[in-house]
Amino acid sequence: MQTTMLRQLDHIPDGLLQLDAHELYAKLGGPTLIHLSGRRTPALFVSVLMHGNETTGWSAMRQLLQTRQRGTSDLTLPRALSLFIANPEAAKYGVRHLPEQPDFNRIWPGSELPHTAEGEMIQEVVNIMRDRGLFASIDVHNNTGLNPHYACVNRLDARSLHLATLFGRTVVYFTKPVGVQSLAMTQLCPAVTLECGKIGQSYGVAHTREYIDACLHLSKLPEHRAAPHDIDLYHTTAIVKIADRVKFGYDGDHLDLRLMTELEHYNFRELKRGTPFGEVALLDQKVLNVTDEEGADVYDRYFETSASTIRTRRPVMPSMLTPDTKIIEQDCLCYLMERFEVA
Repeated sequence: MQTTMLRQLDHIPDGLLQLDAHELYAKLGGPTLIHLSGRRTPALFVSVLMHGNETTGWSAMRQLLQTRQRGTSDLTLPRALSLFIANPEAAKYGVRHLPEQPDFNRIWPGSELPHTAEGEMIQEVVNIMRDRGLFASIDVHNNTGLNPHYACVNRLDARSLHLATLFGRTVVYFTKPVGVQSLAMTQLCPAVTLECGKIGQSYGVAHTREYIDACLHLSKLPEHRAAPHDIDLYHTTAIVKIADRVKFGYDGDHLDLRLMTELEHYNFRELKRGTPFGEVALLDQKVLNVTDEEGADVYDRYFETSASTIRTRRPVMPSMLTPDTKIIEQDCLCYLMERFEVA
C-alpha cells in the first residue's frame, strides 16, 4: 500500500523546471518520484536533494531536462529516467534535514536507525524501482570542504567501477555508513554516489549534468575490469566523529577540542605521521570516536595525543573535512582512506 508521504508522477509538472530547489516544496508538497519514458529501458534512477542543502543534483537535472523538453511536457530521452526528489521540504529552508526529520541518506534498507515514516517511504521507493527494473542508480551530493569531484561505490565489480570512472578517475569504495542510498540500490543494479564539490559552483552543475546525460546514452555498462591507469581507487577504512558532549570548534572560548584551521586542506592528501588535527583542553578526555568498518574502536591505530595536540599516528588520507561545524555535528569530522589496487 502506498504511503501518503510519497508522490508518484509520470510527467514533469508544468513550471517545475523553472523552480530553484527552495521553491520545489510549494509545488510538490513532499518526496516525489517522477517516471519518464525513453527509447531504452530499464530506467536510470537518479536521486537528488537527499540532503536539502545539497542542490547541485536538482540544478543539473533542471538543465538537462530543459534542453530536452519540447513544448510543455514532451521529452526526448535516450533512456527511461526515474527521478527521485527526496527532501524538498528541507530544501525550502536550505538545511540538510529538518530537526524533526531523520537524515534521508541514513534510512535506506540496511539502516541501523529506528523505524520512521520516512524510512517506510524510502522502502516504498526501493520496492517500486525493484519492480520496474533498473539500469543503474546515481545519488547526487555536495560537500562543504575542499574536495575533488569523485564517485563512491559499494561494490568492486566491473560495471560499478565503470559507472564511477565515467564521472572521474577518483573513486572511493566504502561499506560504512549503512543506510545510504547507494548501498541499498547496489543490491538491484550498479550504483554510485557522486560528490560534486561545494554548493553553488557552476562547474559542479555542468559536470553532473554531462555525466547523467552520458549515462542516459549508454546502451550497457562494460563487463571488463577498468584499467589500473584509468582509476585512482581509495578504500574508506575508518569514520572519525566528535565524541558526545564535546564542545568543539575552530575558534571560540572554553572549547574541549579546538580544530586546526587548515583541516579542509588535508582532504585527499596523503598526510605524514604527526600531522596535527586539533588541540585538547584535557589530556584524559576522549574527544574523537574513530571506528572501522566493523564498528571497532581504532582511535589508537590512527591518532595519538602529544603535548595537548592530537596528531596522526600513521600516514593517512582523509576526506570530507569541512569548516562547517554544523555538518560535522550532524555527520562526522571525516573519513580516513587508503589506496586500493584494482584487481
